[in-house]
Amino acid sequence: MSLHHKISLYTASLALALTSLSAVAAEEHAAAAAPALDQLLPVCQSCHGEHGAKPILPEYPVLAGQYANYIEHALKDYRSGARKNAVMKAQAANLTDADIAALSQYFAHQQGPIYTFSLPKPGTGPNGK
Repeated sequence: MSLHHKISLYTASLALALTSLSAVAAEEHAAAAAPALDQLLPVCQSCHGEHGAKPILPEYPVLAGQYANYIEHALKDYRSGARKNAVMKAQAANLTDADIAALSQYFAHQQGPIYTFSLPKPGTGPNGK
């Protein structure tokens, strides 16, 4: 095996190892920075019901199954004051962007009484389209 070939293999191995370490470090950082949903959810569920599916009052919205980007946008608007609701402004005031993202994803993946349309992924529709 030539010296050039050995150097190329060593460089490729080093690059692969560094990429793997970076991915592991990023995952560990994300896990450490992730909000504790068990601390955030009880506040939401006190009005929107368990899993966000059964609000305590009819004027409170169902969150379960709602689009994540809609929930995220609404919470950020409550936090900034762009969307007006005194109760929700107080609830959203101290949420970080990571908190909002985690809550949005959580409620979007819960079963609820609302139907949210989603387009099929390419290749999964009729005739593979």
